[in-house]
Amino acid sequence: MSIEIPPGLTELLQGYTVEVLRHRPPDLLGFAAEYFARLRDARDQEAAGGGRRVVSFDGEPMQTESNGDEEPDRGDEESDSDFEPPVINRYNRRVSVCAEAFNPDEEEEDTEQRVVHPKTDEQRCRLQEACKDILLFKNLDQEQLSQVLDAMFEKKVKPQEHVIDQGDDGDNFYVIERGLYDIVVAKDNQSRCVGSYDNHGSFGELALMYNTPRAATIVATTEGALWGLDRVTFRRIILKNNAKKRKTYELFIESVPLLKFLEASERMKIVDVIGEKVYQDGERIISQGDKADCFYIVESGEVKILMKSKTMTSKETNQEVEITRCRRGQYFGELALVTNKPRAASAYAVGEVKCLVMDVQAFERLLGPCMDIMKRNITHYEEQLVAIFGSSMDLLDPGN
Repeated sequence: MSIEIPPGLTELLQGYTVEVLRHRPPDLLGFAAEYFARLRDARDQEAAGGGRRVVSFDGEPMQTESNGDEEPDRGDEESDSDFEPPVINRYNRRVSVCAEAFNPDEEEEDTEQRVVHPKTDEQRCRLQEACKDILLFKNLDQEQLSQVLDAMFEKKVKPQEHVIDQGDDGDNFYVIERGLYDIVVAKDNQSRCVGSYDNHGSFGELALMYNTPRAATIVATTEGALWGLDRVTFRRIILKNNAKKRKTYELFIESVPLLKFLEASERMKIVDVIGEKVYQDGERIISQGDKADCFYIVESGEVKILMKSKTMTSKETNQEVEITRCRRGQYFGELALVTNKPRAASAYAVGEVKCLVMDVQAFERLLGPCMDIMKRNITHYEEQLVAIFGSSMDLLDPGN
């Protein structure tokens, strides 16, 4: 399915987004209604009178030019408000990188000059190790992955250095080789740390994928090393590959009961960050007692969930007991991510199994609206354990 973006929509929404980030309104809906009403009035006034106008935001003047001649100053007629949206002028407006249109379905010809940053064998090895678990790279073929690795460059960071800043245009995608990093979000004139990265992971993809300003600030808390991928290469390879992945997974994601409460745009963001993994019959997918790093949705096949109970005695102590089975559209692995505890059970493939996998950072960022549902499921898990083992202590104190 090909969707054509109406002319001017990108600029219109970007202008609104910038004002939201600047004003931080508590009532987004009311702010939007006022913003677009004033924008319409400004358009109507310009159509009626033409000429140059000066509009302001919190007292900061910004001049917009029209194609007509200048007209005399209107005095105080238009200065009775400290909030008035800009007149969008598609001919004279400087286009930021976030406003550049990109339709991966239409751009079939690979005409961009390839970016190559030379690397030593030692650097190449470190880069491959850092990228081996990056889900955005999982669906690339060998040639695409080679082009991505060629284009990546090394960036050393110092403590308290800002790698990206909230509100800025997206320029690079980053993969962490080493170091600790805080995720800081500013809201209502207050900055809050909402998460962190510990020597692995990636960030910066959302601004490049959706042509939006950076949603958070990433601050290094120790010395570290990153590998960056420029915006052009990211869009040429990763974004085009993701467009193909969307066509494959969007209908399936819509059918997953857990995700049906999300907006369509939120489900599409999930499609963009998931990867696919295939497991053979009897293969262990997750292990009881391990640290949780991923969330799983069964795309095809069957997964059995087994647990060793520490509350059982004698010879039964070391025996794994089957708790339940997950089939197409069902999910597992969320419990440890919700409770921040080790895996409470193990999961094994029954026959060949395909799973869609989401890493912990994407899980925390994108599945917030589903968290209440997953927390309610904990009660159901406890009831299952009481029926099997006579106690739910293994959920409270998971491990081997």
